[in-house]
Amino acid sequence: MRLAIDASQAARGSTSPNPPVGAVILDASGEVVGVGATRPPGGPHAEVVALAESGERARGGTAVVTLEPCNHRGRTGPCSQALIDAGVESVHYAVGDPNPTAAGGADALRGAGIEVVGGLLADDVERGPLRAWLHRQRTGRPHVTWKFAATLDGRSAADDGTSQWITGPDARARVHADRARLDAIVVGTGTVLADDPWLTARLPDGSLAPHQPLRVVVGTRDIPATARVLDDAAPTLMVRTRDVDDVLAALTDHDDVLVEGGPRLAGAFLAAGRVDRIQAYLAPVVLGAGSHAVEDAGVSTIAEALRFRRESVEVLGDDLLLNLIPVISS
Repeated sequence: MRLAIDASQAARGSTSPNPPVGAVILDASGEVVGVGATRPPGGPHAEVVALAESGERARGGTAVVTLEPCNHRGRTGPCSQALIDAGVESVHYAVGDPNPTAAGGADALRGAGIEVVGGLLADDVERGPLRAWLHRQRTGRPHVTWKFAATLDGRSAADDGTSQWITGPDARARVHADRARLDAIVVGTGTVLADDPWLTARLPDGSLAPHQPLRVVVGTRDIPATARVLDDAAPTLMVRTRDVDDVLAALTDHDDVLVEGGPRLAGAFLAAGRVDRIQAYLAPVVLGAGSHAVEDAGVSTIAEALRFRRESVEVLGDDLLLNLIPVISS
């Protein structure tokens, strides 16, 4: 299953609106003979890719999949039937499919006499590669991560407006690795006018990563035609609104969305209750003055504070990455 999760992670950003599923096929002796991940829309699903690699060695073997095999015919056939036709004897999956149109694969497999076991490493999959897609299934909207970098005293830029570089090279490399798995990055027109960001995912050598997220620029102000977000390195969507839900409604086929704009945009998403995770990069730096990472989050008293809990902490060189999720009120 961990191999299937790795395959699923590698497919992130390229499969929406389909989930980035990973699959592994073991032959009858338990040897890995096929590994697959969901291809871009219109292409085969993970199980079909893995079965194609394994060939006849799948017969009598086992399939391990991050999501319950689908049981419907869309642009591709049902994965449950592909596994039945391949002659596998058992199927293990992590998470049941919550989509009523596609669900039912486990029952179809059992009906064909195949052993089916669900729940294997479900937490790892739900918090990992399928997080955004599962969120879309539950809520009908994209999963939003707010990412920011700050000093120990909570500054995102110095008093003169300079902000490069607050964090070190390890943290910056991580940002680009994450960008290469996203569906979209959202910034405001103010950030574009002030910083002229490129918003691309880049490899360690500086070249563009194979997958680039959609660049989304939000706001009513015009930006110059020479802005770097308007080049052909990645697609760009201009959304002429300041309403957070209108922005998310424009991202119909984009499940995994990163808000990387300035403090006002971050505040708007927080005030609207549309931040599902925070990635806070904290650097061992003190500025003493300068701008903060967020403004006007709709909080006027401590009782209204937006509270988050720690999901994980990572050490990246001299910096820390805090992954935080909202505290759900009882």
